[in-house]
Amino acid sequence: MAIIINLDVMMAKRKIRSKVLAQQLGITEANLSILKTGKAKAIRFTTLEAICEALDCQPGDLLEYREE
Repeated sequence: MAIIINLDVMMAKRKIRSKVLAQQLGITEANLSILKTGKAKAIRFTTLEAICEALDCQPGDLLEYREE
C-alpha cells in the first residue's frame, strides 16, 4: 500500500501505550492495532481528529505517501 501509517512512531515519541490511547479515543485496542499495523481500509475523520488531539500532532505526522 502506498499510504503508510506512522501511528506507532508518534505513540513512541509521545510515550503513550496502546491501552491508554484506545481509552482516550473510545475505541478498542484491537481497532487501534488495526490502525497501527496499516491493515485498516479507511479511517474516519473524527477518529483521525481524536488521534491528533490526543497525540498533539498533525494528520501529516501520522499519514505518509510512498510510491510503490
